[in-house]
Amino acid sequence: MGIKSDRWIRQMAQQGMIQPFESEQIRYHKTNKVISYGTSSYGYDVRCADEFKIFTNINASIVDPKAFDEKSFVDVQSDVCIIPPNSFALARTVEYLKIPRDVLTICVGKSTYARCGIIVNVTPMEPMWCGHVTLEFSNTTPLPAKIYANEGVAQILFFSGDEECETSYADRNGKYQGQMGVTLPQV
Repeated sequence: MGIKSDRWIRQMAQQGMIQPFESEQIRYHKTNKVISYGTSSYGYDVRCADEFKIFTNINASIVDPKAFDEKSFVDVQSDVCIIPPNSFALARTVEYLKIPRDVLTICVGKSTYARCGIIVNVTPMEPMWCGHVTLEFSNTTPLPAKIYANEGVAQILFFSGDEECETSYADRNGKYQGQMGVTLPQV
C-alpha cells in the first residue's frame, strides 16, 4: 500500500473522485488570503461548507452515540462558526468524494487550526465510500474559536492498495454511504 502523489490525485479527480476539484493549492480568493485548499503534494485539502451544528448543553442531555439527541446541537448557516470553549461543532466538506475500490483515505487536520487548539477529527473513508465528509471540530481552548467556511480545514491522504478490496463499504451497505449534509451518529 502506498500514498498517492498530486499527479495521481489529479488523474483520479478527472474521473469524478472529488467534486468540485481544485487542481492547484489555492491560497487567495480574489485579493484575500484564505486557509489553503486544493491539491497538495500527497493529498487534497478539503474545505468546510457553511452548514454547522454547534454543540450546546442547554438541554442537559447525555451524549449517547446509540440514542443521539438532535436537540444537543444548534444549526447555523454562516461564513464563520464560533465554537464555544471546550466544546465542538459538526460541519461537512464542500467537496463530494467517491473513493475508488482500491483506495483508503485518512483525513487529518490542518496545522493552521491545530496551532490554535482546534482539532479536526474525521474517520477514514473506506473503499467505495461516497458522500460529503462530516467533520468534527473540537475547541480544546478556554476561549471561543472560529472556523471559516469555504476555506481549507483538513487534508485527505490517499493510500492505494496493491489490489482491490474484497468487500467494500458500498458492498456492506455502510450506514454513512452517500451522505449529503452534516450527518449525526447512527447505529
